[in-house]
Amino acid sequence: MAKGFLSVLAFCLCITNAHAGVAVSPKPYILGSVAGFPITNGMVYTWVISLAIILIVRALIQKPRLIPTKGQAVAETVIESVYNLLTPIVGKRVSKQAFPILLGFFVYILMQNWSGLLPGVGTIGTFKNGHFTYFFRPSNADLNATLALAIVSMAVWAWLVLKNEGFVGAVKHIFGNKADRSELSFGIYALLFFVFLSVGFIECISILFRLVSLSFRLYGNVFGGENLINNIMALAPWTKYLLPVPFYFLEILIGVVQALVFTLLVAVYIGSICNHGDEETTEGTLKV
Repeated sequence: MAKGFLSVLAFCLCITNAHAGVAVSPKPYILGSVAGFPITNGMVYTWVISLAIILIVRALIQKPRLIPTKGQAVAETVIESVYNLLTPIVGKRVSKQAFPILLGFFVYILMQNWSGLLPGVGTIGTFKNGHFTYFFRPSNADLNATLALAIVSMAVWAWLVLKNEGFVGAVKHIFGNKADRSELSFGIYALLFFVFLSVGFIECISILFRLVSLSFRLYGNVFGGENLINNIMALAPWTKYLLPVPFYFLEILIGVVQALVFTLLVAVYIGSICNHGDEETTEGTLKV
């Protein structure tokens, strides 16, 4: 297995070096249009990876069995591990509602991050008017894609909060007085109303900026990684098959970390309002 992995890595390095030094553009390339709607290389690659995820999952699980196959066992292990990680954060009450989209975020972002290291991504294309246009773009190196993920995540957050807490409950959580009336005098308790009201407005600003933090964090790490590998190859062409290897492993690690960070942050946003610390939160396991 190790020999096969090293062979694939060497193949990636050979093809990736075809245009070493050509930095990943922050702007997606338009490959064509459909009914006036532009089709970019990032969009095409998103469709390719999404289809690949569906096919891989179908191939692993096939027809679910009581005694799982090796592929089904791998899929169940990943699903249950992510479920047990997220359930204490979002709360048992909403875990089964939130889990499918959170698992989807994790798997999709992870595969997109790792797929940016595949041979041909950002290197296979055509020269036009002295400018190189590549056909496949790492999706998460496109700010449009990461912003779309952030918008979807916040829409899911709003839906789960309104469904489980209601509008009044959400407002009380953000602006309400969280002090214990029995432990404070009336004057201090009344004064805290203004304090928590001010904190609530700050929280609203924080909620709006989640779109920026979620999208730019993921975009910056993936986009920076793509340019890092290209520049390393351009700076040291005599060691082009050795020097980039540690950075490939670094990008593999960063891909996992960023997928996990994005998923955990969305889970924390949901749990901060919907998780009331029920006793069943840490006891549940997912049956697949």
